Amino acid sequence: MTIDSTKDLFVSGLKHAYYTEKRLLDALEELEETSTNEKLRSGFAQHREETNVQIDRIEEVFDQLDVEAEAEEDPVVEGMIEAHEAFMSKDPSDEAIDRFNIAAGQQSEHYEIATYGNLIPMADQLGMDDAADTLEETLREEQDELDSLSEMGEEFDYGELSVSQ
Repeated sequence: MTIDSTKDLFVSGLKHAYYTEKRLLDALEELEETSTNEKLRSGFAQHREETNVQIDRIEEVFDQLDVEAEAEEDPVVEGMIEAHEAFMSKDPSDEAIDRFNIAAGQQSEHYEIATYGNLIPMADQLGMDDAADTLEETLREEQDELDSLSEMGEEFDYGELSVSQ
């Protein structure tokens, strides 16, 4: 696909967002399953449900564009998932896993916020007010999730992690 217009760039970005949401759906399940803190597990489970709705919204935007919903692999997302796999291969303690999962969740939320923050102005410029509103709704949810994870990170008891010398 040649990208030589705002619409082309928007569609390309939308394909990456679609891939991100679909791929992170599986990653959220992994984060939920590996976390031991019940509040954290519950948060990841709830965000998985929200992510399904976000995927539906992206599909709505594709429909508005009269473009087939198609995911385009995003190496950033793959890198985040590989980093989690590499961490888990080090046999970390439950407490370390919980803290790492909070950080991994924050990282993915920052990335999603940047993604939607870039797509919304393009939708506006293309006169796609409904698409911009739909993406804005997802952006607000991602920001809320980041706030929730940040709060958990601030409350995390680092005393549970032993300090190695």
